Amino acid sequence: MRDRILTWLEHHVTPPRVQHILRVEQLCGELAEHHQLDVEKAKQAGLMHDLAKYFKPQRLLQMAQTEGLELDEIFAGEPHLLHADVSAMVARDEFGIKDPEILEAIRNHTLGRPQMSPLSCVVYLADTLEPGRGTTPELEQLRQTCFRNLVAAVWQTGDYCLRHLVEQQRMIHPRTILTRNWAMQESKGQHRTQKASASDRISA
Repeated sequence: MRDRILTWLEHHVTPPRVQHILRVEQLCGELAEHHQLDVEKAKQAGLMHDLAKYFKPQRLLQMAQTEGLELDEIFAGEPHLLHADVSAMVARDEFGIKDPEILEAIRNHTLGRPQMSPLSCVVYLADTLEPGRGTTPELEQLRQTCFRNLVAAVWQTGDYCLRHLVEQQRMIHPRTILTRNWAMQESKGQHRTQKASASDRISA
């Protein structure tokens, strides 16, 4: 299966994009193993996350409409944002992927989604933080956070992506903000629970 996907990718995306995809696949595997998730599922989702990256805007819109996806004005104006949803459709239809968790992880890798699964968090983070994205201190810090706490990393990576989008004067889809807010609340909730638990142990 992996060889078949790689052959397909070689015909549908650029060589630099194939290299990005392979780095995402590897980081997905490392994060999944560290957080005791299904490594094969994570790597498969990473390998297929950008299947539709170079589909033309009209094709993305048409496939999304055929699938019955809700298309708001931001998707209409920035069809490339649909490549995650369409990549999941290609994974299902071209490669017979039926596992809902893998398909969801592919769908969520660009905009995220509140309450997304740990596997989705892994692919979302690996896409932004794979080594080819750069070696700035901020990126290195985010990579370290990934291995400590997936949800905290989603929050902080969300902040990083939002700053980048604002600087580039790009449209921001509401789901990007909702994902960041969910991860921030979840992360702070975890922190409060840990502090309360530590306090209980001390007082006991």
